[in-house]
Amino acid sequence: MIVRRGDLVAYATGSIGMGVWVTVPGLLLLYFLTHTLGVPPLLAGLTLLLPKIIDVVVHPYLGSRSDRAARRSGHRLGMLRAGLLLAVAMAGMFTVPAGLSGPSAALWVGGWFIAGNLLFACFQVPYLTTPSDLRVGYHERTRVFMFRMLFLTLGLLGAGVAAPALVAAGGRDDYARMAVLLSGAMVVSGLVAVTGVRRLTAHAGFRAPAESHSTLADITTAWHDRDFRALVLSYLFTGTTTHLFLAALPFYTEYVFSDTRLTAVFMGAFLGPAVIAGPVWATVSRRIGKQRGLVISQAVFVAGSLAPLLGYGTVPALLVVVALGVAFAGLQLFAFSMVPDAVAAASTRGATRAGAYTGVWTATEATGTAIGPYLYSAVLAVGGFVATADGRAVTQPPSAQTALLLGFTLVPAALMAVALTFQLRWTLDHPTADHPADDRPVAVPPLPAGRSADVLAAGAVESSAVVTDDGPSSAGG
Repeated sequence: MIVRRGDLVAYATGSIGMGVWVTVPGLLLLYFLTHTLGVPPLLAGLTLLLPKIIDVVVHPYLGSRSDRAARRSGHRLGMLRAGLLLAVAMAGMFTVPAGLSGPSAALWVGGWFIAGNLLFACFQVPYLTTPSDLRVGYHERTRVFMFRMLFLTLGLLGAGVAAPALVAAGGRDDYARMAVLLSGAMVVSGLVAVTGVRRLTAHAGFRAPAESHSTLADITTAWHDRDFRALVLSYLFTGTTTHLFLAALPFYTEYVFSDTRLTAVFMGAFLGPAVIAGPVWATVSRRIGKQRGLVISQAVFVAGSLAPLLGYGTVPALLVVVALGVAFAGLQLFAFSMVPDAVAAASTRGATRAGAYTGVWTATEATGTAIGPYLYSAVLAVGGFVATADGRAVTQPPSAQTALLLGFTLVPAALMAVALTFQLRWTLDHPTADHPADDRPVAVPPLPAGRSADVLAAGAVESSAVVTDDGPSSAGG
């Protein structure tokens, strides 16, 4: 089955809003807390970490809930629509009342961050489960995620460049205006994505998840999948590394290059090439497979993370950041497109629970987004970094200067090396052929009365020959 380009574009548009949510808190929240709200670095790190602990429980739970809803109704749109309220939390998180600073400001930000993470999970879990629901093969799943990665990169790039520029003055009002503007983009992209998900499942078919008894049983099934477990552990360290990079970048540009304007420039250098690199990596995948491509991307990120220790100037730094951006595109494309491969392999063992697998995956991603900034904040605290308020300048001790550089180089290099080690345990790579079993018709539960035409189409299963992205194959595989 070849997925229609228009449907892919509509679906992938949702990643623009996701990119905004991933980028802005990851890039600016730690800096906002320590430089505008006067929150000490260790408390600021905890403010980012503690809300994510809730995600570890919530994401798998929502994954199982999504599976149950899909078995009952034939789609996952209800939870997806609830996630559109994420824009409200985005605006609230950066609109801190003037009378709050220090611990009270951290409490305000942390409360909205919890609300935002819950709403993001409501959108992210069914959204990322969609490629696993589709009756398509190995290479077509990569194509779906290539489009998703392209639009995600556009969201990351737009937010990564616009957000630092909008808050360059460092005032609370600047952060509030930035959040409101970007929240509008999140709403629009989310609405388009809902349409895209509906159209994708209507055209490509909907793979109904297997019956399950509980969220714990679903998590157990996913965790006992050896290949999926290796992928999850690898991405835990990958996500920790990339989000540490985002959190550390404003500190790196200010205290190493003495120019905060470089944050937007470096984000452009990091994410701009990724727009081109995504389709290139997809082509590479057809030649060497996703596993080799992911391992290469991880190795490049290790080398690039260590490069700033050489103490070069701005131009070499930009070139290194470009290389890291190319690697980042591979990290995202390959890892995310491997999740449906694991689900498809599990389906041959009668254990298709796409929502549960995605819930575990997104919980892992959420954990990495929290651990990365927290690790960097802990390194800053050990180095004696001094927090400030309302963007006022403060002289940092030499130990803090050393800590912020080592936290930007040695720590992410070590984390990504661990990710690479786990990734080498993956065994499901088949770059030269699709898996015939992936495209077999899957039984869909009886439809309740009153179902709309689009949901009927989404649950339809072809009884004739199935066409994969590598050519036709019989329905029996």
